Amino acid sequence: MKLRISALAIALLIATVAGAAELPSATDAEINQVLASGKPSVIDLGARSCIPCKKMAPILESLAKEYNGRANVLFIDVWQNKSAGGRFQVQMIPTQIFFDSRGKEVKRHMGFMDKEALVKELTALGAMPK
Repeated sequence: MKLRISALAIALLIATVAGAAELPSATDAEINQVLASGKPSVIDLGARSCIPCKKMAPILESLAKEYNGRANVLFIDVWQNKSAGGRFQVQMIPTQIFFDSRGKEVKRHMGFMDKEALVKELTALGAMPK
């Protein structure tokens, strides 16, 4: 009997065992600081238990590193920070909200968003990766 394991299954197992890197859920103070930072920002509102949100976690972690100092990438777990869902009028998760350098919302997307689409939006806001 041969055991066949997909590459995705192996990656998920490694991430689970290794403790996949995740952005911490932002606090209200961190959100306010980011929106006043003078840098473009994307805030992803979701939940750790949401499957599309789980798929986005490594993408957001990667973007946070790539855009460090040039743009802000935040994650908010709406189950931990219940007020954020109301503050940003979230109707479904995940929701990504893009802000210009003045902290003004310029775009909103609901559902999973791949890295290419996130990069496109950050680029449109003037953010460039390192």
